[in-house]
Amino acid sequence: MTTAEPPAFDVLLSGTVFLDIIFTGLPRPPAAGTEVWAEGLGSCPGGIANLAVALSRLQLRTALAAAFGEDVYGDFCWETLSEQEGVDLTYCRRFYGWHSPVTVSMAMENDRSMVTHGHRPPISADKLLETPPPTRAAFVHIQPEEEQWVARAKAQGALLFADIGWDRTEVWAPSLLTRLDGYDYFLPNDKEATHYTRKDTAEDAAVALSEHVPVVVVTRGGGGAFAYDASTGEKADVPGLNVAPLDSTGAGDVFGAGFVLGTLAGWPLEHRVRFANLCAALSVQHFGGSLSAPGWGDIAAWWRTVGKREEGDVKAYGFLADLLPGHANAEVRRATATIKLQGPH
Repeated sequence: MTTAEPPAFDVLLSGTVFLDIIFTGLPRPPAAGTEVWAEGLGSCPGGIANLAVALSRLQLRTALAAAFGEDVYGDFCWETLSEQEGVDLTYCRRFYGWHSPVTVSMAMENDRSMVTHGHRPPISADKLLETPPPTRAAFVHIQPEEEQWVARAKAQGALLFADIGWDRTEVWAPSLLTRLDGYDYFLPNDKEATHYTRKDTAEDAAVALSEHVPVVVVTRGGGGAFAYDASTGEKADVPGLNVAPLDSTGAGDVFGAGFVLGTLAGWPLEHRVRFANLCAALSVQHFGGSLSAPGWGDIAAWWRTVGKREEGDVKAYGFLADLLPGHANAEVRRATATIKLQGPH
C-alpha cells in the first residue's frame, strides 16, 4: 500500500507583481505646476507579492505563479521574493519586451494616493498552472473570468481562500458572487462586502455572503474584523488594536496571511481572526506593502511589550504565549529607497 506524498506547498498564489515606489512624509499633495519634496522613499514588490511575502514570513511554504519582465524592476522583484523572502517561483516566467508594472504611492496624513502603469500580463495563470502542484491551500483574487487552475487545485484537496477587489465601475453586480461557489473562505473588506450584498453593516453582509461560501471574514480596516462560520453558527467580532498607522498598503493581504496560517493550524475561529488582526496592525506601522509584513520576531516583540497588561482585549491574545516559543525570531527586511543596492566589487 502506497501513501500519498504530502503537498509540497502550504499556499499557492497567482497574480500580478508590481514594483511599488512609496513616497513618505509629504507635507501636502502636489499641486499642478509645483514640486513637493518627500522626507522618505521606499521600494518593494507589490500586488500579489504583498500576500506572498506575508505568508512566507509566517513560515508557510508559499508558491507564486506570475509573469515577470526582463528588466531591472523585474530583477529586483524576482530576487527579493525568491532569495530574500523564500517564495517559490518555479511556476513564474520572465518575458522580454513586457515591462514590469509600476505603482507610485504617496503616503500622507494616514492615507495614500496611488498612480499605476502597466499592461496585461502576456500569459494567463491557467497557462502557468496547467498542472498546479499539490498544495494545502490556494488564495485567489476573484475575477470576472473563471480560472481553471483553481478547480484543479480544489480537486487535489486544496482549501480555497478568496478576496475581491474594489469595483471601479461601482456597479457592484451581485452576480459576481456566484464565482464564490466551491470556495471555503471569503475575506472582503467592509466596503466591498456591504456594496455587493446591499447590506448596511459588516455583520449583516457576512451573514448574507455565507449563502455563497461557508466562512466569511469581513475586515474593517483599523476597526478589526467580523467573522461568521455558517457551518457551525459561530461568530467572532474582534475590535481593532490601538496602533499608530503610517501606511495601510497591503494590510488586507497581511490579514489574509494570518488567517490562512491559523486555519491550516486548526485554531478556533476567534484566535484566527485575532492573530490576523494583529499581523495587519503590525504591518501598518511600516511603509510599503509586502515588506511591511511582520515576521515571528515582530509578533513576539509585540507580545513581550503588551502581554503583561491587564486590559481585556490584550488578555484575549493570551494564546500567543503558547504559540511563540516554537517559532524562530529572525528579523525581517523593510522597504529601502533604492531598488537594488550593489555591494562592493
